[in-house]
Amino acid sequence: MEMVYFVLLFLLGTIMGSFYGVVGMRLAREESIIKPGSHCEMCNHPLKVRDLLPIISYLKTKGKCRYCGAKLPLTYLFVEVITGLLFALSYYSFSLTPSFFLALILSSLFSMILASDLHYYIIPDEVLIISSLLIIITQFFRLGIRDTAFHLLNGVFLFGIMYLIMLVGNKLFKKESLGGGDIKLMFLVGLVLHPIFGIFSIFLASLIALPVSYFLLKRNEERLIPFGPFIMVAVLLLFFSKLDPTEVFFFLGL
Repeated sequence: MEMVYFVLLFLLGTIMGSFYGVVGMRLAREESIIKPGSHCEMCNHPLKVRDLLPIISYLKTKGKCRYCGAKLPLTYLFVEVITGLLFALSYYSFSLTPSFFLALILSSLFSMILASDLHYYIIPDEVLIISSLLIIITQFFRLGIRDTAFHLLNGVFLFGIMYLIMLVGNKLFKKESLGGGDIKLMFLVGLVLHPIFGIFSIFLASLIALPVSYFLLKRNEERLIPFGPFIMVAVLLLFFSKLDPTEVFFFLGL
């Protein structure tokens, strides 16, 4: 029976991942997520049901538009697969508990940020606001009002830390070092993680970003690095690990 749940959640995740990809990209371009309906971004041809099957449609057309032959971003396929895997992992890690729903929210947020930040270097405010509200509601049922209030203050604290890092970075590099979306995202991180994990997530995200950034910089003439996805990878790793905050100090050898 457990395997049935995993399969169903994976399939649900791929469907939602397909939707999240559209949401992330359209909001980044300041477009409606409702109108027009699903269509090819290159030729504007409306897409049929057979063109919208998660993973299958992309593989069947070899990553190209069925109507104009334009190459589709690999991000579409990646977001669908990763969302499916994260939905299944959420159930495996937390079963049907409030933490499971929190994991689904974080997984969904990660997918939308992947789509928007990788392509447009933007984390839409709408995504952050709605995700924050859902997390606050979930934390209330998961932790109670006092601990939820603590996490709200923690969010403000991490927002301030990230803002200071941006100011220092701007002064050192003589240009914008962090986007506003990355700073706002840290408020959301504070809603989820313990303060120690919140600060550690910044260093972990930077560590993960180092090797990937090398390849991105070689292909990116503007020399911009989308940091939001790396923050979310760090947050998901820490959240799914279920580590005690004191174990971070052990990891660091302190």
